[in-house]
Amino acid sequence: MNGFIIRTADKQIIRFNYYHEDAPVTTLAFAALLPFKRVFRHARVSGQEIWIDNAPVLDIIQENASVFTEPGEVVYGPLKPARVKTSNCMGIYYGEGKGLDCCNIFAKVFDEDIALLKQLGESIWKNGTQEIWFEDI
Repeated sequence: MNGFIIRTADKQIIRFNYYHEDAPVTTLAFAALLPFKRVFRHARVSGQEIWIDNAPVLDIIQENASVFTEPGEVVYGPLKPARVKTSNCMGIYYGEGKGLDCCNIFAKVFDEDIALLKQLGESIWKNGTQEIWFEDI
Protein backbone atom coordinates (compact mmCIF):
# COMPACT_ATOMS: atom_id res chain seq x y z
CA MET A 1 0.00 0.00 0.00
CA ASN A 2 2.32 2.69 -1.27
CA GLY A 3 -0.21 4.85 -3.03
CA PHE A 4 -3.06 5.02 -5.49
CA ILE A 5 -3.85 5.93 -9.06
CA ILE A 6 -6.56 7.96 -10.67
CA ARG A 7 -8.01 7.16 -14.09
CA THR A 8 -9.38 10.07 -16.06
CA ALA A 9 -12.21 10.13 -18.59
CA ASP A 10 -9.66 10.01 -21.42
CA LYS A 11 -7.98 6.93 -19.88
CA GLN A 12 -4.91 8.74 -18.47
CA ILE A 13 -3.39 7.20 -15.34
CA ILE A 14 -1.91 9.51 -12.70
CA ARG A 15 0.00 8.03 -9.74
CA PHE A 16 0.18 9.27 -6.15
CA ASN A 17 2.34 8.32 -3.13
CA TYR A 18 0.89 8.28 0.38
CA TYR A 19 2.38 10.32 3.22
CA HIS A 20 2.54 7.29 5.54
CA GLU A 21 4.57 8.96 8.28
CA ASP A 22 2.78 12.32 8.33
CA ALA A 23 -0.81 11.08 7.89
CA PRO A 24 -1.00 7.39 8.83
CA VAL A 25 -4.67 7.40 9.91
CA THR A 26 -5.81 9.18 6.76
CA THR A 27 -3.77 7.01 4.40
CA LEU A 28 -5.05 3.76 5.94
CA ALA A 29 -8.67 4.94 5.92
CA PHE A 30 -8.43 6.25 2.35
CA ALA A 31 -6.81 3.02 1.10
CA ALA A 32 -9.71 1.06 2.62
CA LEU A 33 -12.16 3.06 0.46
CA LEU A 34 -10.56 2.04 -2.82
CA PRO A 35 -11.80 1.60 -5.49
CA PHE A 36 -14.33 4.42 -5.93
CA LYS A 37 -15.28 7.11 -8.42
CA ARG A 38 -16.53 10.68 -8.12
CA VAL A 39 -17.24 13.63 -10.39
CA PHE A 40 -14.71 16.40 -9.70
CA ARG A 41 -15.10 20.10 -10.40
CA HIS A 42 -12.72 23.02 -10.32
CA ALA A 43 -12.38 25.11 -7.17
CA ARG A 44 -13.65 28.67 -7.25
CA VAL A 45 -11.56 30.32 -4.55
CA SER A 46 -8.73 28.05 -3.41
CA GLY A 47 -6.61 28.16 -6.55
CA GLN A 48 -5.50 25.43 -8.90
CA GLU A 49 -7.48 22.63 -7.31
CA ILE A 50 -10.06 20.08 -8.38
CA TRP A 51 -12.36 18.96 -5.59
CA ILE A 52 -15.55 17.30 -4.41
CA ASP A 53 -17.80 17.95 -1.43
CA ASN A 54 -19.31 14.46 -1.47
CA ALA A 55 -16.22 12.42 -0.73
CA PRO A 56 -16.70 8.95 0.75
CA VAL A 57 -17.12 9.44 4.48
CA LEU A 58 -13.93 9.00 6.50
CA ASP A 59 -14.47 9.26 10.24
CA ILE A 60 -10.86 10.28 10.89
CA ILE A 61 -8.94 12.63 13.13
CA GLN A 62 -7.21 15.78 12.01
CA GLU A 63 -3.55 15.10 11.16
CA ASN A 64 -0.96 16.80 8.99
CA ALA A 65 -3.61 19.47 8.48
CA SER A 66 -3.05 22.85 6.85
CA VAL A 67 -4.53 25.32 4.40
CA PHE A 68 -1.14 25.54 2.69
CA THR A 69 -0.38 22.87 0.12
CA GLU A 70 2.21 22.17 -2.53
CA PRO A 71 1.29 21.47 -6.16
CA GLY A 72 0.34 17.81 -6.51
CA GLU A 73 -0.84 17.27 -2.94
CA VAL A 74 -4.11 15.57 -2.05
CA VAL A 75 -6.26 16.70 0.89
CA TYR A 76 -9.25 15.29 2.78
CA GLY A 77 -11.53 17.13 5.19
CA PRO A 78 -11.73 15.24 8.50
CA LEU A 79 -14.96 14.89 10.45
CA LYS A 80 -13.14 15.54 13.75
CA PRO A 81 -13.06 18.33 14.70
CA ALA A 82 -16.07 19.24 12.60
CA ARG A 83 -15.05 21.80 10.00
CA VAL A 84 -17.89 23.65 8.35
CA LYS A 85 -15.95 24.37 5.16
CA THR A 86 -13.97 21.18 4.57
CA SER A 87 -15.68 18.31 6.35
CA ASN A 88 -16.18 15.42 3.91
CA CYS A 89 -14.43 17.31 1.08
CA MET A 90 -11.51 16.05 -0.98
CA GLY A 91 -9.18 18.12 -3.13
CA ILE A 92 -6.25 17.62 -5.48
CA TYR A 93 -4.00 20.62 -6.05
CA TYR A 94 -2.43 20.68 -9.50
CA GLY A 95 -0.74 24.05 -8.92
CA GLU A 96 -0.68 26.93 -6.47
CA GLY A 97 -3.50 27.19 -3.99
CA LYS A 98 -4.64 27.75 -0.45
CA GLY A 99 -7.53 25.93 1.20
CA LEU A 100 -10.51 27.57 2.86
CA ASP A 101 -9.95 25.58 6.05
CA CYS A 102 -7.55 22.91 7.30
CA CYS A 103 -7.62 19.55 5.55
CA ASN A 104 -5.49 16.46 6.07
CA ILE A 105 -2.67 16.42 3.52
CA PHE A 106 -2.08 12.72 2.87
CA ALA A 107 -0.60 12.11 -0.58
CA LYS A 108 1.28 13.69 -3.47
CA VAL A 109 1.48 13.03 -7.21
CA PHE A 110 4.57 11.27 -8.57
CA ASP A 111 7.02 13.86 -9.90
CA GLU A 112 6.84 12.17 -13.31
CA ASP A 113 3.04 12.62 -13.42
CA ILE A 114 2.70 16.31 -12.43
CA ALA A 115 2.27 17.36 -16.08
CA LEU A 116 -0.63 14.91 -16.49
CA LEU A 117 -2.23 16.25 -13.31
CA LYS A 118 -1.90 19.82 -14.59
CA GLN A 119 -3.54 18.78 -17.87
CA LEU A 120 -6.42 17.22 -15.91
CA GLY A 121 -6.88 20.31 -13.74
CA GLU A 122 -6.83 22.66 -16.71
CA SER A 123 -9.28 20.44 -18.61
CA ILE A 124 -11.76 20.52 -15.71
CA TRP A 125 -11.25 24.29 -15.37
CA LYS A 126 -11.94 24.92 -19.07
CA ASN A 127 -14.46 22.16 -19.88
CA GLY A 128 -16.32 21.49 -16.63
CA THR A 129 -16.68 18.47 -14.39
CA GLN A 130 -15.09 15.08 -14.99
CA GLU A 131 -15.57 11.65 -13.48
CA ILE A 132 -12.37 10.26 -11.93
CA TRP A 133 -11.74 6.69 -10.79
CA PHE A 134 -9.53 5.97 -7.75
CA GLU A 135 -7.76 2.61 -7.43
CA ASP A 136 -4.87 0.95 -5.61
CA ILE A 137 -1.50 1.00 -7.35
